[in-house]
Amino acid sequence: MTATDRTRELALAAAQAAADKKAQDIVIIDVSDQLVITDAFLIASAPNERQVLAIVDAIEERLVNLPEKAKPVRREGERGGRWVLLDYVDLVVHIQHAEEREFYALDRLWKDCPTIPFLDRDLVPAAPAAPTGNEASPTE
Repeated sequence: MTATDRTRELALAAAQAAADKKAQDIVIIDVSDQLVITDAFLIASAPNERQVLAIVDAIEERLVNLPEKAKPVRREGERGGRWVLLDYVDLVVHIQHAEEREFYALDRLWKDCPTIPFLDRDLVPAAPAAPTGNEASPTE
């Protein structure tokens, strides 16, 4: 069993929102074969509490503005800003302070699960423009 298309849509939208706020080490793990309660984890980190909270806010805003809105059923850890969890049922988002990320090592805990590929749209190289036929030749 693999994560549903809806879970992938939510995870990729959340990952892009996190990337837009400069989240680090963004990974989406498909845990659907291992857990009954959720299909995927999105894990990302930030160097300080303020940025953790900004990333969380950006994710919530992006997902509530999708054509098929998504709101978390639970939000935990916001007060400390060190590890915030957003539970969207099929997707659980973990935004961690870099120190918590290293200490708890969720990536290593779930290393046997497949990942869902994510590429930040700002890191994708732009395709070269197609020639229009109006370019001057090198001999002109």
